[in-house]
Amino acid sequence: MNVFRAKTEAFKHVMTGYAVQYVVLRDYAFKLQTRNPGTTVKIEVESEPNHVSETRILKRIYACLGPLKKGFLDGKRYYLGLNGYFMKGPYPGMILTVVGLDGNSCTYPLVYVVVEYENINSWTWFLSCLRDDINLNENSNFAFISDRQKGMLQAVATIFPCIEHRFCLRHIHENMKVKWMGKVFKEALWNCVAVTTVQEYNHGMEELKDMNNDCYKWIKAIPYEHWTRFHFIGRAHCDGLLVYVRPLTQEIDKEVGPLTPTATLILEKKRDGTHCKDVFCGNDKYQVTGLWMDQCVVDMNNHTCSCRKWELTGIPCMHALVEILDMRKDKINIGLPQSRVHPTYWLSTWKEMHSFKIEPINGRRMCVNYPCPTTLLLPKHHVPIGRPKKKRRKYVVEWEEMVKGGRALRKEKSVTCSKWENIGPNKRSCKGEVDGKKGKKHGGGNGAGPCKQSGAWRKGKKDGGGNAVGPSKQGGARKKGKKVV
Repeated sequence: MNVFRAKTEAFKHVMTGYAVQYVVLRDYAFKLQTRNPGTTVKIEVESEPNHVSETRILKRIYACLGPLKKGFLDGKRYYLGLNGYFMKGPYPGMILTVVGLDGNSCTYPLVYVVVEYENINSWTWFLSCLRDDINLNENSNFAFISDRQKGMLQAVATIFPCIEHRFCLRHIHENMKVKWMGKVFKEALWNCVAVTTVQEYNHGMEELKDMNNDCYKWIKAIPYEHWTRFHFIGRAHCDGLLVYVRPLTQEIDKEVGPLTPTATLILEKKRDGTHCKDVFCGNDKYQVTGLWMDQCVVDMNNHTCSCRKWELTGIPCMHALVEILDMRKDKINIGLPQSRVHPTYWLSTWKEMHSFKIEPINGRRMCVNYPCPTTLLLPKHHVPIGRPKKKRRKYVVEWEEMVKGGRALRKEKSVTCSKWENIGPNKRSCKGEVDGKKGKKHGGGNGAGPCKQSGAWRKGKKDGGGNAVGPSKQGGARKKGKKVV
């Protein structure tokens, strides 16, 4: 009873803490804007019929810290990932986030909001605030990538009709694995997605059609401009296909060289495969032929190649790297290969992007009260339709990862008695019977009976062969020193 009372008191204390935190939310936002110049915080409240009321119910909040905003714009990589996460607790909701990528392909947080639902209204409000905050317009050189949430798709199409919107390939693959599982289908999907030319895409789709026509029709129904690299535009300098989180682990101040560690590694891998033949065609254009007779045209003036990899990523492809190295051998003033990489991968750009630091703030007791005539109240508790779920529904990929990690899964598996080999019960609840017959003992004995010490096992009776059945400390053959054959 004392534990129950302690739990009740702790719950009341936590609930009171929630209420106080929502009351001082405006003070917290004011302190963020004071300590970090350029910070944008927008708070939206529920409509109040009584305009003279001194209280308002919180609905949504938008926050973009000034140092993160300046660092993202100085990073020169206009690639944003949109995603949503559930909030747990007495006041559940949704956290919508926007993250970017730095020159080392690490996640760079930018904006977060807290909304009541993940629907078209919340996403429209969120993207409208983002558009006004970082000066986006309909023709901006940005690329979005998301998980194809229905409300998000409509909001992006309304606010940014001309922007490049990519679909996360992991979510597409998870939806596909509901009907078509296996490594063969996964490789067939990647053969259609990872290519950078329309000819290779058509070839991969034909192979998928020959493999399974239904899977081909399902993939074909998804607009190819949202999930295939050959249709991507190189304005974002990224050919990413996944929404992932890769934290920054390197110490930036200790890095040396002209490029970031990731860009340096990519360039070194391409240098190892430069076994190609080139032919000069005039106007700084070259015809490059690889080992597998793949022939491409490289334009050194426009920094393009017909394979489109240089254009998509901003890093010279294998064909362009061959030309740069050959021109250096001929003593042509072309510069190092690193000089042909886009500035977003420069080490100086990377350091400048992370040079903006978030200033800390004081505690609640030392905060200055924000002059506002109204007080914020707790948000409305929106109860979803249906019975609440206690466990999160796992994706197909997560089940496979659990199997690969060596974790035992009981889902869709039958339990087997380790002693009598009966399928269904375990060793403790097994009765030793299968279809009304006694099961066979697992091991060298000829005994028959349930796992529990009852019946013939407890009484020490003999089986059909004359062998005693029973525990070794009781009567029967074991007590007389005889062996059971």
